[in-house]
Amino acid sequence: MKKKITIGKKDKADFLELGLYDIDIKIDTGAYTSSIHCHKIKEIEEEGVRYIEFQLLDPNHKDYKYKKFKVKKFKEKKIKSSNGSEEKRYIIKTKILIFNKSYSIELSLSERSEMRFPVLIGRKLLNNKFIVDTSLTNLSYNMKLNVSKH
Repeated sequence: MKKKITIGKKDKADFLELGLYDIDIKIDTGAYTSSIHCHKIKEIEEEGVRYIEFQLLDPNHKDYKYKKFKVKKFKEKKIKSSNGSEEKRYIIKTKILIFNKSYSIELSLSERSEMRFPVLIGRKLLNNKFIVDTSLTNLSYNMKLNVSKH
């Protein structure tokens, strides 16, 4: 059996393909799909090709870059929110760098401006890789800092 990595209730991660570094993440074992905060989400078509266009984070976030992302590989999925209502969301695939290892991750694009954490990590990424200890925080980020010191 492969050894699972212990992750705390919150941490920081890098999303290299999205140009995001040390972004706050919250581990949410109640969510299946991971999600990222973004706005101005719209489907567009250029030369017969469908894209999803969006901007990550909020303009008041320290890492906000006003950059528009355009992704042609996406899917739509109905996601049940914590209050039980269903909404259609776009899902993109990218990579997350955590514990000095890169993992493929699906992120639902979600307007999360009212939330403290711009990224929620759900069970789909956690399953068979991580054990959650809610008494701990920033284990991956601290490992990254220690590695960079040596």
